[in-house]
Amino acid sequence: MRVCVVGSGGREHALAAALARTATVVVTPGNAGITTLAGDLPITCSSDAPEEIDADLWVIGPEQPLVGGLADRLRASGRPTLGPGAEGARLEGSKKWMKEVLVAAGVPTAAHEAFTSPDAAEAYLRGMRPPYVVKTDGLAAGKGVLVTESLPEAIADVREKLAGRLFGDAGRAVVIEEGLAGPELSVMALCDGIRAVPLAAAQDFKRAGDGDTGANTGGMGAYSPVPVATPEVVEEVMTRAVRPTLAALAASGIDYRGVLYAGVMLTEAGPRILEFNVRFGDPETQVVLPRWQGDVAEVLLAAAEGRLDTVPAPTFPDDLAAVCVVLAAAGYPASPRLGDPVAGVAGALAREGVSVFAAGLAAAPHTDGLVTAGGRVLGVTALAPTLAGARALAYDAAGEVSAPGLWCRSDIALAASTPTPRPPDYEEARP
Repeated sequence: MRVCVVGSGGREHALAAALARTATVVVTPGNAGITTLAGDLPITCSSDAPEEIDADLWVIGPEQPLVGGLADRLRASGRPTLGPGAEGARLEGSKKWMKEVLVAAGVPTAAHEAFTSPDAAEAYLRGMRPPYVVKTDGLAAGKGVLVTESLPEAIADVREKLAGRLFGDAGRAVVIEEGLAGPELSVMALCDGIRAVPLAAAQDFKRAGDGDTGANTGGMGAYSPVPVATPEVVEEVMTRAVRPTLAALAASGIDYRGVLYAGVMLTEAGPRILEFNVRFGDPETQVVLPRWQGDVAEVLLAAAEGRLDTVPAPTFPDDLAAVCVVLAAAGYPASPRLGDPVAGVAGALAREGVSVFAAGLAAAPHTDGLVTAGGRVLGVTALAPTLAGARALAYDAAGEVSAPGLWCRSDIALAASTPTPRPPDYEEARP
């Protein structure tokens, strides 16, 4: 089988590596790092448009081409495609519409309202209790959410977004919702229009700084499995959120074939859907797909062709954990510096169980080297029997890579991989 993966980042590199176990893969447009780091895997990159590439399956990575209707165009020419059409992609393209779908389907989510008027939005905020959550309605590359305890900051953010000064037309409407508390999960499900099957749960880290401080980013790391995401919790997310949403889409005439990615918060009242995305998560894909045991290409093709019931369900061994540490360019996320030489990737890859996924890399002019070409430069993923082992290996390998100003968070998967001290038994504690 030949698979065309559409996109250019670490997510697409991780997809290509998983698919290349049983298929040949071409990534369009890809990046220089994907080709350089392919090793013996049958992975190439092409500058050709997806429609111009000959393949048996097309897998669309980023949200922008999905919202733009690429999957519709590919399917119209008879090409099996994993990714929703433009109508289904509105789940991510418009948070306002997504919330309307959730409410209609009876999916538990945060109380919310949508606004285009700054004055009306401010009045709503003044009637709320902190924390305040303000979301850009349209696509914002994972950076359109503000969570703050400060009412003045929330009001200022709303006015900047609605004026178009932060995200242009994508921010001309905002969704304001109640702040929820609890652990967050990413649960990605494969959908074939009728059926949905879950992949392993993951947890990502959106904030730039340790301890979840600083600005929102596209994601600074991830890990899987997630200790709190028991099979019962995942099944509850599927039963109460993913499958009802898929059914609601089908009832409205939308044949949703692709990934339905639920951003979940585990509140005291049960799972609540923060948002749905319409594609594989990044960097979650960099920890989920390396754990997937089986023929990834076979299952993705079955989803694209509407026959998930004909292939084995994805399996993820309990004794195989993955941690991904994202290395970011100097100045990220505000103004990443480009063109810095990157060294040491071979040293990272020399460690057994380590993969390096190229996100923002380009070929250095007149040399065989690589330079930074985006905010998130690399994802260093390690596999080990335990989260603690995977975390130690990932940071050890990440320490091999260098570039001027290259940086990462130091606490990816720290809490999940550190056992909580157990209080002594009462009898043992007695004098």
